[in-house]
Amino acid sequence: MKFCPKCGSLLLPKKEEEKVFYACACGYNEKIAKNDSNSIKETVSQKEINITEEIEVNSLEDEECPKCAHPRAYFWEIQTRASDEPATKFFKCEKCKHIWRDYK
Repeated sequence: MKFCPKCGSLLLPKKEEEKVFYACACGYNEKIAKNDSNSIKETVSQKEINITEEIEVNSLEDEECPKCAHPRAYFWEIQTRASDEPATKFFKCEKCKHIWRDYK
């Protein structure tokens, strides 16, 4: 692990075009040593995740759709943030299939 010398945050590998480097949220960038480049390239490619599968939802709740105003929607929860944060609740309209999040 590497840490930013400016702010102390964790440096994460970042890929832009063919260049791979360490980057921090504060704007600091650092070149990657040649001996680190193979493991970093694997990490960057594994980090890019696309969700394409349909999530099976079974539970209905009385929640009004913001798009069509239908009064009922399916819901499910996914842990999208740190484990000490509450899960994000997703809704899918029973009628129009619109999906939205609830951060309550």
